Amino acid sequence: MKPWLRFVLPLSCIAVPAAAQGQAGLTPAWDSVGRILKTPAVLAGGYHRYNFPRRDLTLRIGDVTVSPALALGAWAGFSGEPADATMMGDLVLTSGELKPVLAELARQRIGVTAVHNHLAGEEPRITYVHFHGQGDALDLATRFDRVLALTGAPRPVTAAAPQPVTIDTALVFGTLGLTGRAQGAVAQVSTVLVPGTVTLHGRPVSPALGYGTPINIQVVEPGRAVATGDFAVLGSKVAPVLEALTAHGITATALHSHLVDAEPTIYYMHFWADGPLPEVLRGLRAALDAAR
Repeated sequence: MKPWLRFVLPLSCIAVPAAAQGQAGLTPAWDSVGRILKTPAVLAGGYHRYNFPRRDLTLRIGDVTVSPALALGAWAGFSGEPADATMMGDLVLTSGELKPVLAELARQRIGVTAVHNHLAGEEPRITYVHFHGQGDALDLATRFDRVLALTGAPRPVTAAAPQPVTIDTALVFGTLGLTGRAQGAVAQVSTVLVPGTVTLHGRPVSPALGYGTPINIQVVEPGRAVATGDFAVLGSKVAPVLEALTAHGITATALHSHLVDAEPTIYYMHFWADGPLPEVLRGLRAALDAAR
């Protein structure tokens, strides 16, 4: 990863803000979007991010209780100017929420760019819906708020209670070669693995907004960690990344697109790792190296 192509998300989420995230640089318009969506605005990675962690869900994979910070971070991101913004993100939905949410997205004229799994064997079953909109940011937020109202995502969104860090961040960040952040048992890092410019319907896409590679790691007991996320790569890198993951005992749980009509085409490979933390990290580092 190239320096300062690195970015990290708030710990309620699974996908990526930037190393210099914060409130600085937010304008009244973006604060207004946050008030409409009932969640604070965060300036992250060149775009404005609004998070809707599914803290209402208790998710299990096998004997692991998945932290919301690991895999349950719904979010919406806005790039561009308030009068002409691009909105992208993904919703984390239960099976009962999927039909009404898709219907409301259609009613609100918000495009759906993907409907699929990120995980395998989870209980309850979760579907991730990726979306895209273009136009006035306040109008987009108002329409998207009607969609969010059909989900169980708790709002207004409040900050999670601070937790002492119990994951070895020096080992995580040092092995992966990335800086990141951690809270409690979860550490998060992310980067961009696609070089050059990506366009969607002819408009450049902010890398952190549209095709970041987030990696989230959770320690579940002494000597054991799980990890998930996705590698966003060009087609030529799909096979090398899959081979690296498989060689280190990490399962690819999904391979698909998140964007429609993007140029070039980007593939997103989701994964699930479970094992001793050093071994999990070595496998993830091998996949990162293969993607480069």
